[in-house]
Amino acid sequence: MDSAQVNWNHHNRSGRSWQISVSEKLALYGSSALSGIEHLRLLVGQDSLADALVRHFGSLQALQRASFRELRQFLTARQAEAVMAGLCISSVVDTERALSGPLNTPEAVYAANREMRWLRQEVVRVLLLNSHYFCVTSEDVCKGTVDESIAHPRDIFRPVIVHAAAGFVLVHNHPSGDASPSSADIKLTKAIGKGARILGLTFLDHVIVGQPITGGLGYYSFREGGVL
Repeated sequence: MDSAQVNWNHHNRSGRSWQISVSEKLALYGSSALSGIEHLRLLVGQDSLADALVRHFGSLQALQRASFRELRQFLTARQAEAVMAGLCISSVVDTERALSGPLNTPEAVYAANREMRWLRQEVVRVLLLNSHYFCVTSEDVCKGTVDESIAHPRDIFRPVIVHAAAGFVLVHNHPSGDASPSSADIKLTKAIGKGARILGLTFLDHVIVGQPITGGLGYYSFREGGVL
């Protein structure tokens, strides 16, 4: 059964009921009226296939982490592309909104890099800022495993020096979702802070991106934590 069928029951004045499709529901009430699975059904075009994806991956959140190759086990290339794009579009919008303003708080840095929550391996990113704290560009300088990334200070300093950035922010993610810093994270942050002072570079913060678990913020700022 596909998305052009079933869903809400409506009643006319005679008391008779009729069914409304997901597409009609979208047209009548907007996207906010649709559930997550209904959005997925529209993207895939087949209800049974969308339901099978959620059953296999466990949740829409887990599905968002799926690779193109994993999705191709169930979907055509076009469907896989649509699902990946559809599930990521809200993060893209959030990122563009955050980057339109200054990254002068840990919250702003987190908002601009929130898509890193869904990465399945650790990635170290350097944000290069101008004197007004707007992001000029960013570079992913290191990719690691699901547990750790091996970042060398020279790889972090290189783009800062090349672009003559007024300041820089270090960002990396924890695929586990727990943004608490590890001993390796603390050691790296202190080493970057020391090296930046020697080189005359402005190291503004190091932010770990995670998930807002049990009411937490979803990120950790070394500046707020007193390490910097």
